[in-house]
Amino acid sequence: MNDVKAIPDGMTAVTPHLIFDDANGAIEFYKAAFGAEERYRMVAPGTDLILHAEIVIGGAVVMLGQHNPDWETQSPKDLGGSPAFVHLYVEDVDAFQARAVAAGATEAMPVADMFWGDRMGKIVDPHGYSWSIGTHVADPTPEEMEAGMQAMMGGGG
Repeated sequence: MNDVKAIPDGMTAVTPHLIFDDANGAIEFYKAAFGAEERYRMVAPGTDLILHAEIVIGGAVVMLGQHNPDWETQSPKDLGGSPAFVHLYVEDVDAFQARAVAAGATEAMPVADMFWGDRMGKIVDPHGYSWSIGTHVADPTPEEMEAGMQAMMGGGG
C-alpha cells in the first residue's frame, strides 16, 4: 500500500504557480511587502536561475519560477500585464497595502469598504502581478449584497 499523500502536507488542492521575469527579486519583494517566508528553492546548476521555489504567505503556499522560453513559460512582463489577480485575506488591509506600496508595489485601487463585507484594495507588484487584498469586516445578507451591487452599478436598489 502506498503511504504517500495525494496532497502533500502544507499544500491545498489549489495552489497558485506564478512565473516571474525575476524570481529572485520576486521572493525578496514578497518577503518585504507581504511577510512571506521562503520554504524551498531549486536553482539551475551553475546559475541563480530559480527553476522552482515555494513561499508561504499567510499560511498559503505560492509556487514560483523564472520565465523560460524553452519551457514556454511567460511572466506578466512578457505578456504586458497579468490576465488574472490573486486575492489575499489579511488581518489589517490598510496596513498591509501601505506596506506593499512602501516596498515597491503600485496602488491600483485604494482600500475601501465593499458591499459584500470586505474592506479591500488592489496593488500591482513590481513584477506585474495584480493582487486584491482584503479584510472581511461584515457579513451582509444576500439581499443586502444585491442592494449594494445595484447601488454600485447605478441600478438603484
